Amino acid sequence: MNEVANARIRGIYSTALTKLLLDCGFEIVQPSTTLKDRFELERNMESPDIDIYDRYDKRGVRVLGKAEAVKAFKSILQAHFDDVIIREWKVTADGIYKGLKKHLDTDTHSVLVDIGSAIGKVDEEEIRDSNAKHVVVQVERRRIGTKEPILTTEIKIPGKYAILIPGHQVKVSRKILDWQKRSHLIQLGKDLNLRDWGVIWRTSAADQPTEVLRNEVARLLEEGESVLKKAEQVDAPAVLWEGSHSMETEFPALSKRKFDELRGVVTPTLDGHHFYKTCGKEISSAVDMAEKLLEEGKSCKEVEDLLQKTIQKEYPEVGSVIEIEHVKLDGRVFHLGEALIESLDNDNSAIEFSRVFKREGVYDGLKTRKEPGDIAITDAKVGEWYFKTRYFSKDGESKGTYVNLNTPVELYPYGVRYVDLEIDVCVWPDGRIEVLDEERFENAVREGLVTQKLTEIVREKLQEIMKNLSSK
Repeated sequence: MNEVANARIRGIYSTALTKLLLDCGFEIVQPSTTLKDRFELERNMESPDIDIYDRYDKRGVRVLGKAEAVKAFKSILQAHFDDVIIREWKVTADGIYKGLKKHLDTDTHSVLVDIGSAIGKVDEEEIRDSNAKHVVVQVERRRIGTKEPILTTEIKIPGKYAILIPGHQVKVSRKILDWQKRSHLIQLGKDLNLRDWGVIWRTSAADQPTEVLRNEVARLLEEGESVLKKAEQVDAPAVLWEGSHSMETEFPALSKRKFDELRGVVTPTLDGHHFYKTCGKEISSAVDMAEKLLEEGKSCKEVEDLLQKTIQKEYPEVGSVIEIEHVKLDGRVFHLGEALIESLDNDNSAIEFSRVFKREGVYDGLKTRKEPGDIAITDAKVGEWYFKTRYFSKDGESKGTYVNLNTPVELYPYGVRYVDLEIDVCVWPDGRIEVLDEERFENAVREGLVTQKLTEIVREKLQEIMKNLSSK
């Protein structure tokens, strides 16, 4: 970027990301109290170029903001994290489009609208002219990242300090607590010639001169008119106004370790900090308490031993029933059913679990018939880039073996999780070996989902798998 970008960061990765972005020339705005203290940041209430915050499952972050700032952040992640996976949304949040009406979805009472890069849904009640072929819609921020974005015909024009909204209301951000500033902004909104619009004053408006706010609203009014004029001139589907670009990241095991290192430069941090923070409330709280002991000067080994004793009861053991969470590169999550832990070594690194199938089907890749009573026995190792599953009939006859290439296996209190890297190796009972789905991984590389370093790791691990199989 030609000028310095700024970011607002929240969540479990905030300290590490703040350290990384400051080192890469970003500025941090609207810092939390913790970040302000840890980095001695000055109070800066400017609107962010990008917002960075935890995904609901805390396995990565979501990013929303200006195209150049999002692009710069993506480049930083790809340069510093070997196994990071980045999924970019094809539409923009708050983006305004002239769309083609498709048909009514009777189940959801919504109209499907083709906006070019996606098919979105708008509430049937919002369509004023049911006979019109075209409709001007805006992408709502709800369900960011989904294939079917939520659309609305209630158009807003967002700016740095203000947002123009339908109607004639004047609203002020709840984060502005000073009643004098609130009163000033409400009166200013009433005094402005907003025509058919209302206004929401954003948090960043609190400390801005009146003239700056007036100028921004004037500019937003011009943009609103420009959007409506463009809608009359272009053919659908078309972009009328570009909103905030969005992407979602997945931070597998190596990325979490890198975050631990970055955070450790700033504040006492236990190995596994970011992994533990994704493990649920009990383990997350235990880590917080343990790191307070580190801050008080307790020895790292003593604290780590205490933490392990505290959280061990939360993890599965031999005889436990666990889930298998199979995550695709595009973000889809498949739950492969419950499995029984058959064996688990002392440090929980090597794990063997079994599943019994109840339904008929076909084993993908092997193209072998799946029958009720079949058994799958999986040998996995925490931190390893692949695992092996052997399939047997209920009588013990081999039906083949499947080696799955994936991001390093992680063992959570509820079960096993990994991101499938598409490439698999099948071994038939007669000894025949075949590599499958390399093209799918190459497509992910071309789409920019994975880093160049990850592609190199995958190729190395594939060679390792083939060498091990051929030597047997």
